[in-house]
Amino acid sequence: MTNTATKPLYEEYIKGMQTIADLRYAAAVLQWDQETYLPPKGAPVRGQQIATLSEIAHKFFTDDKLGGLLQELLAGNNLSAEEKRNVELTWQDYSKQKKFPSSFVRKLAEAVNKSFHSWMEARKANDFSVFADDLARLIELKKQEADMLGYEQHPYNALLDDHDKGATVQLLDGVFTAIQQPLKDLLGKIAAQPPADDSFLRQHFDKEKQWQFGLQVVKELGYDMEAGRQDISEHPFTTNFNSQDVRITTRIDENDLSNMVWSCIHEAGHALYEQGLPLGEYGLPLGEPASYTIHESQSRLWENHVGRSRAFCERWLPVLQQYFPQQLGKVSVEQFYKGINKVQPSLIRTEADELTYHFHIKIRYELEKLLIEGSMGVKDIPGYWNDQYRQLMGVQVPSDKQGCLQDVHWSHGSFGYFPTYSLGSFYAAQFYSYANQSVTNLEGQIKLGNTAPLLQWLRNTIHQQGRRFTSEQLCKDIYGETLNIEYFTGYLLDKYKDIYKF
Repeated sequence: MTNTATKPLYEEYIKGMQTIADLRYAAAVLQWDQETYLPPKGAPVRGQQIATLSEIAHKFFTDDKLGGLLQELLAGNNLSAEEKRNVELTWQDYSKQKKFPSSFVRKLAEAVNKSFHSWMEARKANDFSVFADDLARLIELKKQEADMLGYEQHPYNALLDDHDKGATVQLLDGVFTAIQQPLKDLLGKIAAQPPADDSFLRQHFDKEKQWQFGLQVVKELGYDMEAGRQDISEHPFTTNFNSQDVRITTRIDENDLSNMVWSCIHEAGHALYEQGLPLGEYGLPLGEPASYTIHESQSRLWENHVGRSRAFCERWLPVLQQYFPQQLGKVSVEQFYKGINKVQPSLIRTEADELTYHFHIKIRYELEKLLIEGSMGVKDIPGYWNDQYRQLMGVQVPSDKQGCLQDVHWSHGSFGYFPTYSLGSFYAAQFYSYANQSVTNLEGQIKLGNTAPLLQWLRNTIHQQGRRFTSEQLCKDIYGETLNIEYFTGYLLDKYKDIYKF
């Protein structure tokens, strides 16, 4: 318990942090609306509104009064372990944000808003040049951000650290080097076998029926619809305003069932994490996720280890057959399982199989490094992108929309985010292995549609920890070891040997 002499100071700290959180989440509500329901003519003023709230929140957070309060709290010795950790992490955030003038924060928010809408227009026009100028301005601002933050060895390190504390180019280069050859070797073995048949996924599937099925799945996984909602957006995403208001979006292609189903599960994985954060820590670091990497570990765990498992197919194929008897009535569980796990180099990252997915991430990672270090210009993106897809995966990119315009991340200014998808996938395999050792008959439970034991394990070991630990520390806290990609490569080898019989 906190000493009564210190308690008023800590309560003052909580009040200030929650005020800042209120402003930030108010801006987040406007951003969510921007990507779901905002009429086109509202875009310019919406950008101004978001920028104003972002600037005010930044001014509050970097006020010298807050800095003095934090130092006073840190100098005392009467805080509980949880309270001290909150203050320590806030001081780290404060010291980082203090490096940015409020005018820069506003300028960046305005640039992101403009960039997002030009990305949308570029996708409609299938023309990267529509997006290029706004993206170039945004990249220049991200370079300035890296310079303001400071970095060692590579400017991209400053942006990586913002998404996963401690992540560096050196670390990621090593990880991608270590994983690339095992993935290529496995891809070669699979390519030598007859391809899995996934044609049953590409028929006409009514939009409304897909929507209803997606809702049924995410609810059964544990997504609380009284603390969230699902909508349609250009690119699926999850956003939250507190643990009792966590929203997801999906997209639906009436000629491709997989587009909707696994994006729903992926985003539900994010949402389950957010809904599991402690509400009593609202506005404080212990009420926030550990990192974007751990966030992606949750979405990838549910999407792949659960959503692409044989047990999941046994539970959900009969339900899908009720929705779509003509299209799927004659498809067996084994056919369905093999089809949804088909390995084939492809154009679209969000639709990629678990193996080739990481080639998509590597291409984006290498490209971002070049852009941030200044050795590549924005105008060169389409050519570089197309060359890399051809060289790394043997895929010909037919259009900008199916190529360098497919992801929303750059329009959000999220440089340094893409590597978290691969790191998150590697952690997901490790966490799922741990869960399988801890939860009695986990696969059998999933087969029966009971994922509550898995969710509870994740809540206890990961969600309730908030931001107490870095990604590596959290992993070590669970089972005494840090990231080990052999869990991931072993999982893939076991899975695909079973499917492709090599």
